[in-house]
Amino acid sequence: MKKLKPNHPKDFYEWQEYAKTIEPIHISWLKQAKTPGEYAGVDVLTGIPVSRNRFLVGVLLFSKTIKERSPEKNIGLMVPSSVGGAITIMSIMSLGKTVVNLNFTSGKKSLQSAAKMAELKTIYTSKKFIGKMLDKGVDLISFFTGINIIYLEDVKESISIGRKLKTLLLSKILSASAIEKKFFKKVNGNDTAAILFSSGSEGSPKGIELSHTNLSANAKQASIALKIQKNDVFMSTLPTFHSFGFLATTLLPLGYGSPIVFHADPTEVENVAHAIEKYNGTIMAGTPTFLRMYVVNKKISSHMLSSIRFVVSGAEKLTTEVAEDFQLKFNKPIYQAYGCTETSPGACINLPDTEDNDGNIIINNKPGKVGKALMGTKFKIVDPETMDQLKTGEDGLILIGGPQVMKGYLGMDSKTAEVVKTMDGVRWYNSGDKGSLDSDGFLTIVDRFSRFAKIGGEMVSLSAIEEQVQQSLEMPELELVAVAVEDKKKGEKIVLLVTENIDLNTIKSALLKDEVPPLMMPSKVILVDEMPKLGTGKTDFSASKKIAQVHIS
Repeated sequence: MKKLKPNHPKDFYEWQEYAKTIEPIHISWLKQAKTPGEYAGVDVLTGIPVSRNRFLVGVLLFSKTIKERSPEKNIGLMVPSSVGGAITIMSIMSLGKTVVNLNFTSGKKSLQSAAKMAELKTIYTSKKFIGKMLDKGVDLISFFTGINIIYLEDVKESISIGRKLKTLLLSKILSASAIEKKFFKKVNGNDTAAILFSSGSEGSPKGIELSHTNLSANAKQASIALKIQKNDVFMSTLPTFHSFGFLATTLLPLGYGSPIVFHADPTEVENVAHAIEKYNGTIMAGTPTFLRMYVVNKKISSHMLSSIRFVVSGAEKLTTEVAEDFQLKFNKPIYQAYGCTETSPGACINLPDTEDNDGNIIINNKPGKVGKALMGTKFKIVDPETMDQLKTGEDGLILIGGPQVMKGYLGMDSKTAEVVKTMDGVRWYNSGDKGSLDSDGFLTIVDRFSRFAKIGGEMVSLSAIEEQVQQSLEMPELELVAVAVEDKKKGEKIVLLVTENIDLNTIKSALLKDEVPPLMMPSKVILVDEMPKLGTGKTDFSASKKIAQVHIS
């Protein structure tokens, strides 16, 4: 694939209309599939590259089966990052149906809730994957009573040799436009392409409807930022129920013809590192939790990641320690990005510094900040009460505007109306995050507005408490979570969950030594074996709070 040409507008308002003209991901993928190029994808565990044409044949065969067996609109999908998963996603989208990616790490209650919300009648999954989950003591199939479970392996085996040969012949002789006309259902840009579920880190997951325009526009924005090159190879380890994994490392490379190296488990970093070396991976994405694993694993050497040209971090805060240690070990900077599932998910990113024609350095990366808005995206920092726009540098509620802002929450019109507002002809998403913009347009995230304790009428940042405790104890790698629980005298009080045996007096003494305000002092410390985590690697704040409440009561 050639380097992208600047055939897009730069003006924010022009972008909102331009986005409607970008073809859906599955159409751009089809055009790439019909052109000569590298393999479409490879699973690390099999090591067998799947050519573009073979991938196309797989989509045509699977889409016919899905059409026959699943006449409903919403199609459930429960697979890890894999070639088979990507083929199934393209198959569903080519039929004009909606991909419902299920978070198989979220637990029985959340999965049942998601299936009910999406009115699922069929879920496609893998026998091999289900078997591995059973080995871990999780019987996923038992969660879904009354829903038809179809295994991808059975679909593959049910397809006759004659049908395979006929489809192979058609894939060779028909043009992309002919295949689209014969096999694909025409879609509208505002049609729902996918339903993803929020992480549930602060409560019950919500179904987030993303349109074809949401996804294709965000893929275009990301491709411009990353300056996708002909020799780029994407590493895909994040599951597709994770918006980061769905868009950035699956749909984006598919739509732009970049090979994808799939691995089902992002925690098996040694396997991934070997795959980067073997397949010359150039772009990798992950959460700071997963990226840190590459630093601490002594079996991973710097030369194993030498082909990587871009490492992007998202979904949670990138700590200075992780960034510096990764840079020191691999001589690769981590570029922090920011977004939400509700923004498909990309909103902004740090990028490598560049030079202008006069040799002056243009700053595109500021450590500690989450970057500048993607092209076609804008931020507003407003007062959360009055919604008045604040001045540069002032902390306030972050609103995100752009074509990637979701259609809405599935079956929750009132909730959608609370967080998506149209102003000046642009739909703005209320992120719930607190932050500020500097004079260069770089965004800083301060905290979630929901991650505050209200003590004696004063708002106290829980993230600030966590950072202060690590700093005062001189233990930057200490894993801890601060939560607020009800207190009869002061409204709320702060409880710390820690993974190392540190008593309350030690923490308070360290904080007092640094003259930390009394409002930031924790009232209790709870030792846990490990922090509650979601499947994405993010901290499960809801579960953390429940642990604190049990100990307090």
